[in-house]
Amino acid sequence: MAKKGRVFSGARPTGRQHLGNYLGAIKNYVAMQNDYECVYCIVDVHALTTVETTQELKQNTFEMALDWLAAGIRPEESILFVQSHVPEVMELHTYLSMVTQFGKLTDLPTFKEKVRQQPENINYGLVGYPVLMTADIVLYKTDVVPVGIDQAPHIEFAREIVRSFNYRYKTKVLIEPQVKHTEVLKVVGLDGKDKMGKSLNNHIELASTPEETVKRVKEMVTDPARLRRTDPGNPDICNVFTMHKLFSPQEEVDMVNTECRKAGIGCVDCKLRFANNLNKHLEPFRAKRAELASNPNNIQDILNDGAKRARAIAQQTMVEVREAMQLP
Repeated sequence: MAKKGRVFSGARPTGRQHLGNYLGAIKNYVAMQNDYECVYCIVDVHALTTVETTQELKQNTFEMALDWLAAGIRPEESILFVQSHVPEVMELHTYLSMVTQFGKLTDLPTFKEKVRQQPENINYGLVGYPVLMTADIVLYKTDVVPVGIDQAPHIEFAREIVRSFNYRYKTKVLIEPQVKHTEVLKVVGLDGKDKMGKSLNNHIELASTPEETVKRVKEMVTDPARLRRTDPGNPDICNVFTMHKLFSPQEEVDMVNTECRKAGIGCVDCKLRFANNLNKHLEPFRAKRAELASNPNNIQDILNDGAKRARAIAQQTMVEVREAMQLP
């Protein structure tokens, strides 16, 4: 079957992935391989804008690659690589920075948010983050970028940069990427309030053991108004029930929905049922991950091969870019 075009997406290397990563991005990465030529990048250079030490960067990159592959990224047909392994992206980033207004960069909501988060570390790379992101996308002649609705403005800014470059140099060498809106679930963490993430330690790692998973699920906050086992609950505001709908068989979802409302099932039993279904769902992933982890050199070979294939595209793009700019 002919592919619909080329997709690019990247994520910062945060190490072992959790349920939020899986539901928000990885699951979609895997599905898009059926319809698109996919280029997936672990963006280690982007990570340098917020980390103060690179001590864990290499291991985090390895763990992320391991999880993506175990989840179903197929390296024989998709390109999986590490950003810094294709240095052409840094050259293109420099050229694109010449057609990007500084004021627009500092006005971006994402930049202002980072300033609030790390006021002691407002580095040049942080300001230029969207330009490097644009270079990531257009270097590989990307047709489509999958994003949630809240991220669409980032891609529109990338399109503006492309238009500025093409206008200045009277060329069409860079492609304006199109947005593909995807359903990116906001996965709430164990606390029942904030988005699931490592920084808040409210996450469940995909690669956890079944026992660790049960332990973490037991920590999940349920209906805060349900104080006793005999109190009726409200599944509509219970994060555990939300997870049931994603990982449990429909008949069990219906049962929990009914029995919780009349106190026929308690929160502890509800959690244990969910933990059991989650472990069943993750069993194939964990088996595949263990198999991959037993041969770490193979993971590196996959990343090296991905970088080689990505660089072949990147080098051709840069030939066209330099020619359009009439560089000597």
